[in-house]
Order: sequence, then C-alpha cells, then structure tokens
Amino acid sequence: MSARDPFRPYRAARFTSKDRERGASVQRTPRQNHLLAALPPEAYDRLLPHLEFVPLPLGWTVHRAGDREKYLYFLAAGMVSQLYVTESGASSVIAVTGSEGVIGVASFLGGESTPSQTVVLSAGYAYRLGADALKHEFEHDSPLFRLLLRYIHALIAQTGQIAACNRHHTLEQQLCRWILSSLDRLCSSELMMTQERIAGVLGVRREGVTEAAGRLQKAGMIRCGRGQISVLDRPQMEAQVCECYAVVKREYARLLPAQ
Repeated sequence: MSARDPFRPYRAARFTSKDRERGASVQRTPRQNHLLAALPPEAYDRLLPHLEFVPLPLGWTVHRAGDREKYLYFLAAGMVSQLYVTESGASSVIAVTGSEGVIGVASFLGGESTPSQTVVLSAGYAYRLGADALKHEFEHDSPLFRLLLRYIHALIAQTGQIAACNRHHTLEQQLCRWILSSLDRLCSSELMMTQERIAGVLGVRREGVTEAAGRLQKAGMIRCGRGQISVLDRPQMEAQVCECYAVVKREYARLLPAQ
C-alpha cells in the first residue's frame, strides 16, 4: 500500500482486551441498530440467538477489497466508511454507515465481494449475523429482507449523491456535508477526526481541507482543535452546505424506519 493511503497507519488495528472489556461492561442491545429495532418481536426474537457482539476499533478494516463478506454487520454505535483505494494509494469514500444501517451487503446480493473496502472511522460496535442465518431468514420471507432492500435503495442514493457532490461542489461545501452527515450518525456536535483523515475521506489534499476548515471557523460555524471539530452554529452550516446533504437525508428518512 502506498504511503499516500491515509488509512495506512490503522490497517493493523485488531480487537484488544480493552475493547472487549469495554464491550462487556456497558449495557448494549442490538435494538440500537435502527433496522433491528424496526423488526416485529417475532422476527427479532428469532434473530437474537444468532447475533454476535463485535467491537469496531478505530481504523479496523472490516472488509478488504475482494474479501468474501461472510457476515452482515448491524452497526449499533460508531461509523464506518466504504471506500476505494487506487493503485497510487489515493482514496475516496463512497458511502458512510452508522446505526441506521448495515455493512456486508454483498453477503446476500449474490456477488459475495466488492472492489471497495470498509474501514472504521469512529470506534463503536456492531452485531453480526452469519450468512447461513441470513439465508434462513430470507427463505422464510422475513420482514428483515424487505428492510434490507429499502436500506440498499438508500445506500445507492447516498453513493450517487456523493459522486455528484465530489464533481460539482466546492471543497467547503463537501466538508460541510461530511461534518453534518457524520455528526448525524454519531448523535454528537463534535467530530473526533484529524484533518488528514478527512482529506483521505474526501479524496483531496490535506492543505485544501485545512483552508476550507479555516474559512468555516472564521465564519463562526466550527471550532477546530487537535483531531477534533466542534460545530458551533449548525443552522449556519446547514445553510452553507450544498443540496447533497438534504437529498441523502430525505432519502434515508423516506425509506428507513425512524428511531
């Protein structure tokens, strides 16, 4: 992997004893995932014995390009990105997922793998379901199948809108979109992420992100710290952002259950 790859320092991330202790000491439930929360009790109870708690440490590569996706991960906390990395090491995120959705959809779409990879951008945890259990649900016409189809529809909308945004909108607008969409998934007003990593996510130079963030900070919308961005004036940022943010948000609200 080229040194230009912004995720390279995190490729070796693995589950640590601290991650597992943290997962065991805090009360968690699969219902924190919006899709699982939307299932009727009978379908949820049938799935519950097959759901395995999995910590998602920062920077862990859940799926590499070409990997067979054996599990469907229902995110309950944190955020992951689906990205492409070119031969030169440049990268660009094509979708992000939080507790509203799942990763590993190739496990039931028939292709089994994708040319993209999935990396944890904000530490959290998920509940994973094996392909065999998932197949059993589909054979019994589970409501999970219909929920997943609607989720994929929303995911396709997000991917297409990001592609359009990267082509037609300013870096400042893209940065606003990224910050707002990330905070929506993290349910926070603070984003713990370095500008270098944001540059890798957007597929641009770090200097460009620094300049764009500086303009937003000067306008009083955000405050930048070491590896942290705090939103000070969200209404102003929502007025500044391009239409892509609202388009994607409307599609998710239209297609997926609220929580």
